[in-house]
Amino acid sequence: MEIRAITPDYAVSPQIEPGDLPAIKAAGYVTVIDNRPDGEIPPHLHTAAMRAAAEALGLTFVANPVIGGALTMDNVTAQAAAIAASSGPVFAYCASGNRSSVVWALANAGKRSTDELIGLPARFGYQLEHLRPQIDALAGG
Repeated sequence: MEIRAITPDYAVSPQIEPGDLPAIKAAGYVTVIDNRPDGEIPPHLHTAAMRAAAEALGLTFVANPVIGGALTMDNVTAQAAAIAASSGPVFAYCASGNRSSVVWALANAGKRSTDELIGLPARFGYQLEHLRPQIDALAGG
């Protein structure tokens, strides 16, 4: 597992396993967001198993499955709500970390500059330039 801190309060990662959760908690994260649909992964990594492992450690667990190529505004608003409700830093994961970066950028449209929303994830290889029009549109209202 590699924690990729987009900001001090939000990190993304490729797929994690239950055994990664103690290190995530030790790193200071209090909320874990699962952006991976169960249909993409083996049963031992499904939402129910990950939720049970996270909650057993006292972590808040939020399932917000983002289907590749089929991101919805419900995904964006759910991610924003989970981030806002968190009492501390948030750790989100999907297959590569890209979908977790995309929903973070869209959820923060209007709260940070578009250049920052594209540039921060780019440090980890997540190319979000194609989202510039959507970020700008969301920031504008």
